[in-house]
Amino acid sequence: MQTLHTLAELRAALPQPRSCAFVPTMGNLHEGHLSLVRQARAHGLPVVASIFVNRLQFAPHEDFDRYPRTLARDCELLQAAGCDIVFAPDEAELYPEPQTFKVLPDPALADILEGHFRPGFFTGVATVVMKLFGAVQPRVAVFGKKDYQQLMVIRCMTAQFALPITIEAGETCRAASGLALSSRNGYLSDSEREKATELARALGTLAKRYRSESTPLVELEAQALDGLRAAGWQPDYLTIRRRSDLTVPASAAEALVALGAARLGATRLIDNLES
Repeated sequence: MQTLHTLAELRAALPQPRSCAFVPTMGNLHEGHLSLVRQARAHGLPVVASIFVNRLQFAPHEDFDRYPRTLARDCELLQAAGCDIVFAPDEAELYPEPQTFKVLPDPALADILEGHFRPGFFTGVATVVMKLFGAVQPRVAVFGKKDYQQLMVIRCMTAQFALPITIEAGETCRAASGLALSSRNGYLSDSEREKATELARALGTLAKRYRSESTPLVELEAQALDGLRAAGWQPDYLTIRRRSDLTVPASAAEALVALGAARLGATRLIDNLES
């Protein structure tokens, strides 16, 4: 496996466009990331994984400076998972000057849910992914369903810019307890980690109630939020949306996804369950 740090090295290693499968990450890897690498490997192409903590998608009060950087460990895990190239640029390499040109996603998709509580987040995500797509020029790129709204933003961006890249979704990996794997789980104490499974359970209960009861969705969502607050959480949202566009569903007969974000202690967690 090669570990490359500059665009020049990457271009020399990948002289032909559409010659690889790509998994972009911010590092601090876990089994969820590695499952995406193995999924990318199934295409029979060289697999490139990027490791870059993208300042553009962090608000000033968020955890950019303390986000774990674990490059040596990450490279060991990626090599064992079958990765061929790790692209790990520093900030000056990827942003040699202030990034004044940015990709602005459709507000109808990007300014709701995560985008409402983290203004500018999806502009930062879309901008860095577009830059990485230009650098790697993959045939296929794999993103996890754990970040459901992000996956939709990237799919829409790729389609609207007619990029010759197939976007694949990887299923969310969970611990035996049901907790969705996340790099930020490392911030949780042992007691918080046990309690963190309540978020997925709340989403499952919300989805089940919407399918089986006649109670208006807005009331079900309010009750779900109250339940998490009573359990010691600080929720941002718990909601049911259409899988196709994340709009509010007209009926329980549609293909749906329950999405939620909530803070447990100092750690903000997100999760979703398709139903």
